[in-house]
Amino acid sequence: MRRANLGEAATGQYVASGYSVYEEENEHLQEGLRAKVSALKSLSIDIGTEVKYQNKMLDEMDSDFDSTGGLLGATIGRVKKLSRGSQTKLLCYMLLFCLFVFFVLYWFIKLR
Repeated sequence: MRRANLGEAATGQYVASGYSVYEEENEHLQEGLRAKVSALKSLSIDIGTEVKYQNKMLDEMDSDFDSTGGLLGATIGRVKKLSRGSQTKLLCYMLLFCLFVFFVLYWFIKLR
């Protein structure tokens, strides 16, 4: 016994079943997911690039601080040599000059 055109169109082809609707919906969701994954990928690449740049800047800053520390250490050593010698008068003048410069800068900043 033959069933009366269940699932067949008038031309003899199968009618779009629920399966193809689900397939289309899956493809649509798949495209959306693919777009989100590509956005996440580009975001993570940008974050990685920024992290590398920031690490490079931190390394440069570290080397700058090291060189400044060395310079400051040498200067402190020279001041200690001056204080040990008989040049206390010169050291006193230098200290007074530093205080004068400090007060002038303080006064200048206070006026602004």
